[in-house]
Amino acid sequence: MLFNSFEFIIFFFIVFFIYYKSYNNLKFQNTLLLVSSYVFYGWWDWKFLSLIIISSVSDYIIGRAIDENNNQEKRKQLLILSLFINLGILGFFKYYNFFTESFTDFVSLFGFETNPFLLNIVLPVGISFYTFQTMSYTIDIYRNKMRANKNLLEFMTFVSFFPQLVAGPIERASHLLPQFSKKRKFDVNEFKEGAKQSFWGLFKKIVIADNCAFYANQIFENSDSYPGSVLAIGVILFAFQIYGDFSGYSDIAIGISRMMGIDLMQNFKSPYLAENIQDFWRRWHISLSTWFRDYVYIPLGGSQVDSSFRRSLNIIITFTVSGFWHGANWTFIIWGALHSLFYFIQTGYSKNMKSVKILPENFVKVFNILITFIAVSFAWIFFRAESFSHAINYISEILSNTLFVNPITYFKGMGSSIQPFIIIVSLIYLSVFEISNRNASYSFQVGHYKAPYRTLIYCSLLLLLIFFRATNGSIDFIYFQF
Repeated sequence: MLFNSFEFIIFFFIVFFIYYKSYNNLKFQNTLLLVSSYVFYGWWDWKFLSLIIISSVSDYIIGRAIDENNNQEKRKQLLILSLFINLGILGFFKYYNFFTESFTDFVSLFGFETNPFLLNIVLPVGISFYTFQTMSYTIDIYRNKMRANKNLLEFMTFVSFFPQLVAGPIERASHLLPQFSKKRKFDVNEFKEGAKQSFWGLFKKIVIADNCAFYANQIFENSDSYPGSVLAIGVILFAFQIYGDFSGYSDIAIGISRMMGIDLMQNFKSPYLAENIQDFWRRWHISLSTWFRDYVYIPLGGSQVDSSFRRSLNIIITFTVSGFWHGANWTFIIWGALHSLFYFIQTGYSKNMKSVKILPENFVKVFNILITFIAVSFAWIFFRAESFSHAINYISEILSNTLFVNPITYFKGMGSSIQPFIIIVSLIYLSVFEISNRNASYSFQVGHYKAPYRTLIYCSLLLLLIFFRATNGSIDFIYFQF
């Protein structure tokens, strides 16, 4: 069930009405959320519900066992069991074919031939998200950062809470889980703010992401047919497609949750206004970047180790593993590793620029934002490409003399004449809100505008949303495949 579908609108308002009708009965509210979440997830394939139930029940039992055990060795064994179950399920469905094919390719270099057994299965939607969410729960109990929850209903609702189940934010149990033990009453102000944030998320998905996708998909899928100038534009369009798509999902999820009295963490904060790669990852997919910081980077020693080589290695490992989390393909691993390379380059650049006082501060800031956006967009090529060779060929064409070919004639035959105009207008809207609300909880803040301007903004965005939802239909979110 997609957020941008009519089925979801009907589903949500039925759940919402019953949910607040039962505000005095906490157990019923949580039961409703759990059943609704399973219906929401089972809409794709009900068979994969068993995986969520296994993760939920196993971590509930193991979490309590860790919490109630004082023997450190036994606690460690229980934690390893939890990690084995969660990573085992994730590895089987997401990475089995990748490792099998990679091993086959490796041994073939030495003249050995194998006949590998590959799985012909569909990747369960959202498995990477809820797996990391339950893993952090048992790890935090093991670290004595929180106590185990003794209410199975509350815990299973925490794992499967439908707004953020499929593509995050990846919530920490210490933040989200306690909210299911408190009664939630209707709050008109929270409802309004949640509705506005959901509306903005739908706009970013339907108007910005889906229209950019129309061109980006054609360009990447037929890259051999276009000059470097068109391919370069395709990269920029994909950069805004994936941002509008993923941050749009997060805005909808956070907004829906606010309407239901549940607070989710902020997941995006104007990432394309970041001044360096480190700043970018403080603003992009915040729930994942902080997860890798707390459960991979810091346990490796973080920046506290004495050796500069070890610190650099910790950064490379964290970025590379983050890339591998996104998909079972070498392109994702390279994408993650590239970000570690950019991190080192920009760190060295920043140290040198501190001694340069000639240039105006605002000029340096804008220049840093531009360079960071170019670096991030370059890495997106590997993220979007079907294979390593596809990415290399794509980059080679951009760096050729065809970069200076007029791209307009190539776009004329792709789609309607109004689409490029709408994309430009939409990106202007996005830029205005992102710049003016760079550090806000979400970028669509219009309360400071006078009433006529607010009305004009709402109406224009709504008309664009309705028109392109009717034109393009319901298109899957990119991160569903992760």
